Amino acid sequence: MLIICAHHGRRWLASRTAAAILAIVMSGAAIAAPRGQSESVIVMVDHAKVVRLPEKAQTVVVGNPAIADVSVQRNGIMIVTGKSFGVTNLIALDANGTLLAESLVRVGTASDSVLTVQRGMDRESYACNPDCQPAVQMGDKQDYFASAAGQATARNALATATRN
Repeated sequence: MLIICAHHGRRWLASRTAAAILAIVMSGAAIAAPRGQSESVIVMVDHAKVVRLPEKAQTVVVGNPAIADVSVQRNGIMIVTGKSFGVTNLIALDANGTLLAESLVRVGTASDSVLTVQRGMDRESYACNPDCQPAVQMGDKQDYFASAAGQATARNALATATRN
């Protein structure tokens, strides 16, 4: 569980708490939902979604930051980022600890652009638009995942080195 309080500093709050709470809790219907009812924020893995926090929200709690993370921005805006497939929850509290909103965060895949190749129990994922390139997803065969992820990491390191 991740809990972030606004009084610990804007940067710290923005990096962990605000992003998780804002994305799940304030996706429109979630803010207006009566207490006890839960609305869902749907975000794709490796994507971000902008969500408005309830007025007077001071603390944002993310049930499982491995599934979704939040970053609180200025003016009551929160960014929710899908980290891995699954469902978690977001809770927004005011300065007194009163529950302002609670929402489910559902993280899924962009299935329209991801091609999955299943070979027995082994799986490989490709992003196809228009040409297919490796796009590792959780659940892919370990060797495939490690190879594609290693290539991406090496490429990014080269790009960073040429900028310096």
